[in-house]
Amino acid sequence: MNIIQVYKQFPTQADCLAELERIRWNGKPKCPYCQSTNQTPAPKEHRYHCNNCNTSFSVTVGTIFHKTRLDLQKWFLAIALTLNAKKGFSARQLARDIEVNKDTAWSLMMRIRQAFVDAPDLMQGVVEIDETFVGGKNKNRHEDKKVDGGQGGNGGDKTIVVGTLVGQI
Repeated sequence: MNIIQVYKQFPTQADCLAELERIRWNGKPKCPYCQSTNQTPAPKEHRYHCNNCNTSFSVTVGTIFHKTRLDLQKWFLAIALTLNAKKGFSARQLARDIEVNKDTAWSLMMRIRQAFVDAPDLMQGVVEIDETFVGGKNKNRHEDKKVDGGQGGNGGDKTIVVGTLVGQI
């Protein structure tokens, strides 16, 4: 998922919370402390009150988003940017991209990376992905086949080829 898709799919904090609830609970909220499904929603606060253990909780409890003051949309952007980076991603670059300070960006990146260590089933083994554009150089084409837009890159007339290899370390 790229940045534009994140903005389109999750334009507000409420949309992000709804997606987390769908993924985590599938429409049936469950207390993370006692595993009860007997709770009362508090919609203004986007929280629930467990009637069994008398605690208040939200969908972010027990996740990398727990006790964060940062909007979930920025979290989702940080995850997308970190996972889509080809050669790693610096905290300073992330800070510039999502408009937070470098310490916040560093903390986000550490939590995202730790999530992959804590839940190894998210990605297993080494996953290598590469892409290329196939279609030849514009200067080598017949005059009637040339495309305006300069050399290199994808001028819209080339075919994108993506290769994925899942291996073991």
